[in-house]
Amino acid sequence: MVFDSIENAHLYYGLGERIEKALKFLEEMDFTEALPSRVDINGDNVYALIQDYNTKDPETGKWESHKKFIDIQFVISGSEDFGVVNYEYLDITEPYNEERDVAFYEGDGDFVQLHDGEFVILFPHDAHMPGLAIEESEKVRKVVIKVAVD
Repeated sequence: MVFDSIENAHLYYGLGERIEKALKFLEEMDFTEALPSRVDINGDNVYALIQDYNTKDPETGKWESHKKFIDIQFVISGSEDFGVVNYEYLDITEPYNEERDVAFYEGDGDFVQLHDGEFVILFPHDAHMPGLAIEESEKVRKVVIKVAVD
């Protein structure tokens, strides 16, 4: 996992051409008027999902991981608690679903707080639990970029 501020995005361009395209999109796009939607950056290889939601009670969160895509999750506005842990430390509750590219788990992990202008890059071994309320529920505007692994 990578956790940083968008001002430092250029430091991660070396992780690959697709990740560089995704980070440049986040740096250059004005999301203030964008509606929740899918935005193709490079077809199905790199695309963004613009989301608006209210953070949820941590008790309702689920650990998840993906095999086909790296996630870049960028908070435009608001704050959330965000869990991350290597999936090998968790117990599988729902086996990997290839069509949905997701598996679900239970167990314990670490948490960081994501605030305006901060992002995480999550690789296939990074189970994550996004969208959790820090103290109480609040509205969050986020972009999740899906970057194909191969």
